[in-house]
Amino acid sequence: MEVKQHDALEAAAEQLPLVAEDAVVTNVTEMDRERHEEVADAVETLLDAHDEDDLLESGRWGPDPIDWQRVRDALAPDEGSRLAKRLDSLQERDERPYPMLVEIRFDLDGPFEFVPGQYLTLRYDGVARPYSIASAPSEEDVALCVRHVPDGHLTPKLCEALDEDERVEVRGPNGDFVLDDPSGRDMVFLATGTGAAPFHSMIRHTLESGHDVVGGENRDVWLFLGSSWKDDIPYFDAFGELDDEYDNFHFVPTCSRETYLSDWDGETAYVQHTLMKYLEAGAIPDDLNESLAASSEEDPAYDVDARIDPSDIEAYACGVSAMAYGLVDVAEAIGVPELHVHVEGFG
Repeated sequence: MEVKQHDALEAAAEQLPLVAEDAVVTNVTEMDRERHEEVADAVETLLDAHDEDDLLESGRWGPDPIDWQRVRDALAPDEGSRLAKRLDSLQERDERPYPMLVEIRFDLDGPFEFVPGQYLTLRYDGVARPYSIASAPSEEDVALCVRHVPDGHLTPKLCEALDEDERVEVRGPNGDFVLDDPSGRDMVFLATGTGAAPFHSMIRHTLESGHDVVGGENRDVWLFLGSSWKDDIPYFDAFGELDDEYDNFHFVPTCSRETYLSDWDGETAYVQHTLMKYLEAGAIPDDLNESLAASSEEDPAYDVDARIDPSDIEAYACGVSAMAYGLVDVAEAIGVPELHVHVEGFG
């Protein structure tokens, strides 16, 4: 098993020389949405379901802004109940900064070659941080996918203050979290949040270069990508388009909270539990823990005419370290050979 981490890289990034290769920002795209109206509709539905007609008619609960304490007092959820968790999720979504997820694209003054899966270090306003490259090598510019960390030193500036035509400093590429040489094995990518960034590069490159076909046989390429909300899944539409274009690419998004705000009918479980539903019949080891084994007996939400043989895949996991290590444990538990498990953790 190969485990790569960005943890130590942040400290190293601060030691970079101030002079690095210049890059000009060409585009900053908000990838998530401002969803206050949807949250307000969800709260109104809850108040209506609990017969809080007087509060609804008075307008004292909101909706602009939502008086969360008044709503909680009216609904009086038991601590730890489903209703309490739902309210927590809705309030957190309503009060978080916007945007929370952006794509930054830039052109470099000099040549820049990289291998899908590598990262670069971006310096802006005196602060440097490493980010996985999200664009494919075939693209003219370079893209990063950045999630806003409200108390972070750099991401608030990148998400809120960075403009087109600004100059940033870039060093790289670095890292050896890269694809195996093409083989007859199928490929399974597992990620949450911005862990999808290197996979956007890796998967596009695999499909565009024809590395999804070996010896005349198609390799199945799977992406299990999890988040709380649909609009927090980076490149959701792009992955969906690849799923439509390539019969052997299977995009399996899972959103744990999206049903609170929309008619989402896709997967809702954690990535590792969702993975279980798409394994080949008979692939579940007898000693697999009960929770994962139970998930394997559930019907998948997506109609995919393929299944996964854990002994015949190469697996790639990326995301915050705790999640990444957890996925490593699951991959090994279901029988993915250690040689073919590749992981990169950050945070």
